[in-house]
Amino acid sequence: MNNETPVSQPLYGLLHTDVEGFDALAELALDMRSSWNHATDQVWRQLDPGLWASTHNPWVVLQTVSREKLQGVLADPVFRKDVGDLVQTRRDAASAPAWFQQAYPRPPLTCAAYFSMEFMLSEALPIYSGGLGNVAGDQLKAASDLGVPVIGVGLLYQQGYFRQLIDRDGAQQALYPYNDPGQLPVTPLRHSNGEWLRIQLDLPGHPIWLRAWQVQVGRVKLYLLDSNDAANYPPYRGITSELYGGAPDQRLMQEVILGIGGWRLLAALGIEPEVCHLNEGHAALAVLERARHFMQQTGQPFDVALAATRAGNLFTTHTAVAAGFDRFAPGLIEHCLGGYASNQLGIRLHDLLALGRRNPDDPAEDFNMAYLAIRGSGAVNGVSRLHGKVSRHLFAPLFPRWPVDEVPVAHVTNGVHMPTWDSAAADDLWTEACGKDRWLGTTDVHEQHIRALSDARLWQFRTAASKALVEYVHDRLSRQLAASGEAPEAADTAKQLFDPSVLTLGFARRFATYKRPNLLLHDPERLLRLLTDPQRPVQLIMAGKAHPQDRAGQALIQQWMHFIRRPEVRSRVIFLSDYDMHLGERLVQGVDVWLNTPRRPWEASGTSGMKVLVNGGINLSELDGWWAEAYTPDVGWALGDGQEHGDDPSRDAAAADALYDLLEHEVIPEFYTRDEQGIPAAWVNRMRESMARLTPRFSTNRTVREYTEQHYLPAAAAYRERAAGKGGIGVELVEWRHALDHKWAAIRFGDAKVEPEGEQHVFEVQVYLDELDPEAVRVELYADGTDGRAPERVEMQRVGQLTEGKGGYTYRAGAPAARPATDYTARLIPHHDGVVTPLEADHILWQR
Repeated sequence: MNNETPVSQPLYGLLHTDVEGFDALAELALDMRSSWNHATDQVWRQLDPGLWASTHNPWVVLQTVSREKLQGVLADPVFRKDVGDLVQTRRDAASAPAWFQQAYPRPPLTCAAYFSMEFMLSEALPIYSGGLGNVAGDQLKAASDLGVPVIGVGLLYQQGYFRQLIDRDGAQQALYPYNDPGQLPVTPLRHSNGEWLRIQLDLPGHPIWLRAWQVQVGRVKLYLLDSNDAANYPPYRGITSELYGGAPDQRLMQEVILGIGGWRLLAALGIEPEVCHLNEGHAALAVLERARHFMQQTGQPFDVALAATRAGNLFTTHTAVAAGFDRFAPGLIEHCLGGYASNQLGIRLHDLLALGRRNPDDPAEDFNMAYLAIRGSGAVNGVSRLHGKVSRHLFAPLFPRWPVDEVPVAHVTNGVHMPTWDSAAADDLWTEACGKDRWLGTTDVHEQHIRALSDARLWQFRTAASKALVEYVHDRLSRQLAASGEAPEAADTAKQLFDPSVLTLGFARRFATYKRPNLLLHDPERLLRLLTDPQRPVQLIMAGKAHPQDRAGQALIQQWMHFIRRPEVRSRVIFLSDYDMHLGERLVQGVDVWLNTPRRPWEASGTSGMKVLVNGGINLSELDGWWAEAYTPDVGWALGDGQEHGDDPSRDAAAADALYDLLEHEVIPEFYTRDEQGIPAAWVNRMRESMARLTPRFSTNRTVREYTEQHYLPAAAAYRERAAGKGGIGVELVEWRHALDHKWAAIRFGDAKVEPEGEQHVFEVQVYLDELDPEAVRVELYADGTDGRAPERVEMQRVGQLTEGKGGYTYRAGAPAARPATDYTARLIPHHDGVVTPLEADHILWQR
């Protein structure tokens, strides 16, 4: 194998590489920046307007165009100059100092590796399903905008996620078109001698070879692995065939490729990230391979390597229910990873399984990938404030005797990449108000600038958006009906449906029962009355997929289809099939109100509603996920009481009634109440406040800056410190942990007393540490938080040594007398500089 640094080389195939100017076009076509920058759209439209409109894939257009056409446009000096200018602009943007370089000229962070099972970057690269990929793709784009040194690691699927067709009976049909790598905007990684960079994993029975690909995302690179290598055992070639498909053994193998194969790919490329960001537990095995790589470099054993490297690992969980975590049977883990554990990590199978179990000694307990990610990371976060709280409850069993509020899960609320989701008209509006570079740095002044826009300007913008959406709907629905076998007359009729002057509601997301996509259908006749009111009509666009194995979700789609086919409904409700990124873009750019109706608190964050913000759409949502922290009465409408009610059907009925009431008495009247100029002034004011206050706050610009400042930079510094001197600090931490494990059972509290002193309670406690070093622990007073505030923690000072008892000391501290002394209790917890407690040491002893 050639050891020179691999490079990315396009799969040109039979392309006309000898045509002068082709390389410049290829450079533009293979940069996903065009998917949100749109400066190059004119180039691909000129080459083949029809193909560009149907694919939005520059690489396909460039490969498909004839030699004569290519030579003709490149012979035009104006076209050549435009292409040259675009190439230079691209290179300048990639090399210019951005927010990160300006704010942190000498950072401890040179690279953060972002691992995710899916990335939604463009419809031209269909390796995504939904929300998780949306978050991953948008954060890579924002990292490019801001100059944050991030690289992505994922999988290249031969079929990706399924495509949806709704048949004549209203049933979902799943289709799996093949993703030809030669037509995707990806390039194989090759050595300088042309040899393809391939990664070998040793698995029971057969080695597996992984091919490596690169995607250019502005100034960021995304690396993808796939198993469809001719040298592989035939069943292994299909491991990366589908996203979220197959049996548990295939899912586990995908996660082996992502985590273990992904980290080995970085090593083969000579990339040594300080930070490893695990986007969900699918990527958790990367913590093992990172530790193994550290073992190779330093000669340290696994426990030391894990202690050293975990400081640089960040785990982001997106799951709001315990059943959502990937779990695998112990026998499957033994089959796939038993040899890896013993031969490469130098640990027993029991030790490996313990990292993924609540009870290490329960041989029947499955291996939980989220547990592995927690035990291998230096920080854990949820994806909204509410989800952070939910996650603390989910993971509380891993931290017994600790208060739930102190379970070590923080939150960074998701955002969306606004340049991806805004329409051309929205881009013009925001450029007019805030400038073209508005998402490339901080966003502090955007609110006041949007507030300065007039009612007339905003309403003109929204009116145009409604017209554009209706035109798109006419075309898409007519093609959809024709494809599903409807009569030509039905397809023609579709072009007459919908009216841009009518209030348009949108609901588009995965069809799963907890998302309650059929809440509006609870009382079909009441819904019908709202839709067909002659003075104040409403129209509704539905879209979404149910997982091919989710029969209940598919039944919800069919229920909508049956309702839509009622003659009196057809002109007011449509279901657009095959919900993908492009359809999502068009919907969020044009609907007036975005509906979201999950059962709280099962929506971890939700990003679809964030996308309408930049486009002037307004949210009507359950107080769940991001909306629980975004909502105020002047920016949208809230459904529910902000409490959890489980899956009680009676609560669903109450929620449906509340939704109808909101629409009937607030939303619809506000839209149709117009002033002398025909403008709905109250509506426009709500729209303005939503745009001004929420768009910057729920953009990936803010999200990625928070990840960088709250996690990446501290994690990089912590990892560098622990990795120094071949992991000497890791050795120290392991010895400290061993001392805690062996000596904790012997420690105890002695007498305690409290006395008033001025405006304080003064507490004094005796602690017997036996042989444990007093510097290895911390004694503190603790009181539960009240009125939504954080718990109170007051460190107690060691003020004397006791003569009786082994390792006895007296500790003292004062607490405000505003609370009863009985609110406080002393406790003893581990302490070591730089260690996150209880994430890395969950021992705790309470005085009472």
